[in-house]
Amino acid sequence: MAQRTVFFISDGTGITAETFGNAILAQFEIQPRHVRLPFVDSVDKAHQAVRQVNHVAELEGQRPIVFTTLVNMEVLRVIEAGCKAMLLDMFGTFVRPLEIELGIKSNHRVGRFSDASKSQAYHDRIEAINFSLAHDDGQSNRDLAGADVILVGVSRSGKTPTSLYLAMQYGLKAANYPLIPEDFERQQLPQALVPFKRKIFGLTIQPERLSEIRNERRPNSRYSALDNCRMEVAEAEAMMRRAGIRWLSTTTKSIEEIATTILQEVRPERLEY
Repeated sequence: MAQRTVFFISDGTGITAETFGNAILAQFEIQPRHVRLPFVDSVDKAHQAVRQVNHVAELEGQRPIVFTTLVNMEVLRVIEAGCKAMLLDMFGTFVRPLEIELGIKSNHRVGRFSDASKSQAYHDRIEAINFSLAHDDGQSNRDLAGADVILVGVSRSGKTPTSLYLAMQYGLKAANYPLIPEDFERQQLPQALVPFKRKIFGLTIQPERLSEIRNERRPNSRYSALDNCRMEVAEAEAMMRRAGIRWLSTTTKSIEEIATTILQEVRPERLEY
């Protein structure tokens, strides 16, 4: 298949359009070129976007695909009338039919955090990110009672990116704590974590993959040696089994899959389902 370009046009950040569009495109065996056009919030900017889309159409000899999340109807009309593209308007597809079904008008807000200064959810999210950074890799034992989730596992098993994803995507205060050889010698969880066992979720990983990841950071070291990785993973899994901690392997899973499993198992009290 010839080169295909996909545009994500929004009067906000474009993250919603890109996330939704990519989920749909993932169903097809193609690797299109992605172009995000955020903050298209005026007619002038809409005309600029139209020119860019149509220029690509001429160069490639086929219609680009355009995903839009445009609230401003005047801007949307410019895009609809001018673009020589396959246009997929997400608000038109989902929001307007819901308005009819519910019998009410939507808020027509631009972007998820269009009024961040007045959004409690936004401030909670920032607080959660700060919490996760402060409690990354066992840096602090303070206020673990305030954590929604505590991730444990050997070093480089995926705790930090998962913690930050939970904070950024769901506004959850996620701490993470490494299991180290001293913990294995004592054959018990770090004492600071024991009172919060119901919040703990474990991450593990195949030793071979762990060795590859660690070699990228510290090549030819004891830390990254395969036999050491096998020992640490085996000890960590045995410890989690003894403590009755729920855990999963991150070896072949995306952060999104890991986070979803954690939320199903731990079910933080303040997260709405």
